Amino acid sequence: MCKSLYKLKVSILRKILVFGNSGSGKSTLSKRLSADEYLAHLDLDTLAFRKESPTERRDIEETLKDVFLFLEDNDDWVIEGGYADIFEKILSHANEMIYLDLSVKNCQENARNRKWEPHKYQSKEAQDKNLDMLINWISDYNSRDDSFSASAHNRIFDQFPGNKKRFTSNQTIT
Repeated sequence: MCKSLYKLKVSILRKILVFGNSGSGKSTLSKRLSADEYLAHLDLDTLAFRKESPTERRDIEETLKDVFLFLEDNDDWVIEGGYADIFEKILSHANEMIYLDLSVKNCQENARNRKWEPHKYQSKEAQDKNLDMLINWISDYNSRDDSFSASAHNRIFDQFPGNKKRFTSNQTIT
């Protein structure tokens, strides 16, 4: 009598939050994770701002309704953004966290080299018109006290009980 042994592949659902300053590489990393790990991907920028006025933020409760729909519709996912106020509301749904805590200088360099983001801007020219504003925004990361600030991101990172990693360089992320 021959016994067959079957290996049961147990896969752990990945529910990853990726955050950091503008220009830290959130989108690049999240897209890579999504493709490599077959994770649903949500860029919070696509939900957080009004479509008719892309520089004006939607009410957080409206945004959260859409985020929770995404969570209901997907088992494995990666959500990216700088929105500590949104992350606070969904921390209990995540089991991993990645904090891209790069220097302001590195984030500014990344922003200057950023490819066109068609989901945010109608053209590369329109994106580049915002570059000076973005560079200034990035430089205020450590002095601001809003949901996009270093202090808010450190608070979220410190309170998260799951698997978490902090990277200070894009080169260290594997």
